[in-house]
Amino acid sequence: MTSMNAHATDLSSVDALAPIFKASGDPLRLEILRVLRRDTFGVLELSQLFEMRQSGMSHHLKVMHKAGLLEPQREGNAIFYRRPLHLDSDKLTDQTIRQIFETVDKVPLPGHLQEKIEAIRTQRADQSQVFFARHAEQFREQQELIAAFDLYAEPVAELLRKRASKQSWQTSLEIGPGEGAFLKVLSELSGHVVALDNSRDMLAKATRTCIEERLNNVDMIEGVTDTLLARGDAFDLVVANMVLHHVPSPADIFLDAAALMNNGGCFVISELCSHDQDWAKENCGDLWLGFEPEELTAWAAEAGLSAGEQLFIGLRNGFQVQVREFWKTTAQP
Repeated sequence: MTSMNAHATDLSSVDALAPIFKASGDPLRLEILRVLRRDTFGVLELSQLFEMRQSGMSHHLKVMHKAGLLEPQREGNAIFYRRPLHLDSDKLTDQTIRQIFETVDKVPLPGHLQEKIEAIRTQRADQSQVFFARHAEQFREQQELIAAFDLYAEPVAELLRKRASKQSWQTSLEIGPGEGAFLKVLSELSGHVVALDNSRDMLAKATRTCIEERLNNVDMIEGVTDTLLARGDAFDLVVANMVLHHVPSPADIFLDAAALMNNGGCFVISELCSHDQDWAKENCGDLWLGFEPEELTAWAAEAGLSAGEQLFIGLRNGFQVQVREFWKTTAQP
C-alpha cells in the first residue's frame, strides 16, 4: 500500500511539472522570461519589444501565467507582468520554476532587444520628466495628495540619526531630492552631500532650499545614477524618498545604489506599498502604483544588499508607506 501511495505521489508531481516545461518550451517565451528578470512590462510594451500583435503576446502570457511562470500586476487600467514574487523552496514545482529562471538568466540578451528595452525605459523617463517640468511649482501640493512630507521624512530621519551614533557617513547621496526638504537632515549627518535629479526645475527648487537653509556641503547634479557611476563617485549613504514609483526601472536603482556605495554602506528608502488608486498616475506623475515589500527585498538581494530594519506607516487616505534599509555587507549592524 505504501509503495502504491508513493507511486501515485510521483505521478502527481510529474503531472504538475508537465505544464511548466510545456509553457517554457518555446524560444520566444524564454526570451520573455529573460526580459522580465528585473523589469515589469505591460502587454503593449512586450508586443513592442518582440514585434508581434497584442493578441499573440496575450496568448503567450496567459499560458505562462497559468503554468506559474509569470504573475499579472494591475497598474490602474493596465495589466503588467512580472516573475512571481513568492516561490516556495520546498515545492517541486517552484524549485523547477526557479531553476528555469536561473538557467535562462545565464544567456545574455541580444543587443537589439536590450536597445528596445532602453527605448521603453526612456519613454517612461520622458513621461515622468515632462510631468515634473509642467508641475514643478505645485510639487509639494501634488505629492501631499498622497502623503505629507513629514509622514515619511521624519521616520527616515529618525532611523538615520539612530544609525549615525554607530555609523560614520562621510559622503551621502539623495536620489530625487524634490524641493530639497530632506537635504538638511543629510547635511547634518554627513560631511558631503550630493543631490541627484534629472529635472532641472526640481534641482533649481532644491538649490533655493539649500541657500535658504545655508547648507554649504551640498552639491547639485543634474542626471541619473549612470551619471554618477560614470564619474566614479562613491557614497557611504544613499537615500531615496518616494522616488521608485517615478523611475522607469525601479529594480535598477538597487543595482546602481549598490554600485555607488562603499562597503558597509547603507541604502534607505521610503516608498508606497502597492495600491489601486489609479488617479495618482495622472495627478502625481506616478509610473507605478507602489510596490510589494517582497519586490524591494528581492531587488535588493539581487543587488547584493542585505535587508535591515523596516517600518510600515498607514495613512488615512488608504495609502501605506514602507521605510526600508539595506546594507552593503553580509552581516547587518
